[in-house]
Amino acid sequence: MLFISLILKIYDRLNRKDRLLIPLHASSWILLFLISVQQGFSIWIQIAYKETVDGKTLSLSIHKEAQNLLNALIDEAINHRNKPDNNQKITFINTLNNIHDLVQNNTIEVQHINLIKDTYYIWKNHYQNQTLLASTNTEYALAQENTFDLLRFQIQKMLQEKEKLLVTHRNHLQHLQTLNNIVNTLVSTFILLGVLLNLYFLRQRVELPLRDLIKIGQLWQVGQLEAQLGYKSRDEIGRLTEILNEMASKINQRQQSLKARNQRLEYLISALSHDLRTPLLATRNTLDCTIKGVFGEVNSSLKEVLQEHQQANDDLLKFVDTLLDISRYEANDKTHNPLMCDRLNWETVFMKVIALIKATFQKDLDFTYKISSSLPVIYGNRLEIQRVLQNLLDNAARVSQPKQEISLNVVAIGDTQVKISVSDHGPGIRPLEKAKLFHRFIQGRNRYRGKSGLGLYLCRQIVEAHGGSIGVDSILGQGSTFWFTLPVAQIR
Repeated sequence: MLFISLILKIYDRLNRKDRLLIPLHASSWILLFLISVQQGFSIWIQIAYKETVDGKTLSLSIHKEAQNLLNALIDEAINHRNKPDNNQKITFINTLNNIHDLVQNNTIEVQHINLIKDTYYIWKNHYQNQTLLASTNTEYALAQENTFDLLRFQIQKMLQEKEKLLVTHRNHLQHLQTLNNIVNTLVSTFILLGVLLNLYFLRQRVELPLRDLIKIGQLWQVGQLEAQLGYKSRDEIGRLTEILNEMASKINQRQQSLKARNQRLEYLISALSHDLRTPLLATRNTLDCTIKGVFGEVNSSLKEVLQEHQQANDDLLKFVDTLLDISRYEANDKTHNPLMCDRLNWETVFMKVIALIKATFQKDLDFTYKISSSLPVIYGNRLEIQRVLQNLLDNAARVSQPKQEISLNVVAIGDTQVKISVSDHGPGIRPLEKAKLFHRFIQGRNRYRGKSGLGLYLCRQIVEAHGGSIGVDSILGQGSTFWFTLPVAQIR
């Protein structure tokens, strides 16, 4: 009953669903118990084996001495017929004493040895009487023969008992070895089954759920937060799954809410930008006409004030135009591209952009460009690509000192795309700032940005609309290289 109760308790613990490693712990204790039983049984087998081997060795020694005793008796009987010899008596008695020393702890065998000794002395007494009384020689000879037969029978009985005992010891040793092999095989089988069950348990309740968690985590990483973990259990992984699913659902709801809010904000910015552009254009035309004297002569002081207002109006108009362009790119998905593309001539593009930047800045800057030979044909919107390069060159010129070199390069990257880069020798960009430069309304230090913080973001939108990517490599204090890639594509 106690054993059955123990088994039921172990079974209940194995079936607990609220603890992940309970089955592993319980099976480990069972395996430890089986190993302890095996070790204890092995110690008992070794002790029993040693005792049996010692008994067999003792029986073999007694059997050997008993054989010697029988041979000594026969030799003594032969010598007595010829001539009495006291040395034979000493040999027989010595052998008998050796046997007595071997069986001294066994009372029955000691009694048997004493009986042989008494019979031996009776047989020797018959020889002595036969020698003294020759007249009764026939009577003593018959008594002597009967006593000799009895003595030989006693010794042979001892030999037979030891032979039987040797067979018993041999069988016992074989049984012990067989029993040890059976127990070792059974325990090893149970241990192997326990290990296999533990491996199966770890796979089903640990490895597979973790694989599912990794797979769902990868989906979450790319923004698919609607994916849910399907592991259902009351254990630790099950509770962790519930927490992660709930977190993902809340984050997904928050992102959806932010996405809807951003869409409304983008629509508002687009609408406001469109509505602002018309009065800004009208203001620019009015200021331009006023400065030129269309409405009458303007003195120098007023003209200077009007020119400052005109510059501020132009900056605001550029900002509005940038907002409109960004709204246009953000409104288009990947399956719809409104860009009108044609084959790009890099030399023409570079020269045009360099000329625009030189007209804008009063610095004496050294502009160079290098176009790699054997470039693949690239199709894109020339005005938009020029706009990207103009923005990057504008930033490079702003951070460069007079006489410093600004270089433009275009090289092929394999057979699938080209890389266009703008390099300067300015102060460089801090590592933490590089990842933020191409986001909306982010203005980097050292004026690697437009006035509104939208220039690099617009460049990113234009490049991604062409199917490329944009980035920056910079070493603080040594300069920066802004680059973007464009794919090799068919005529659109």
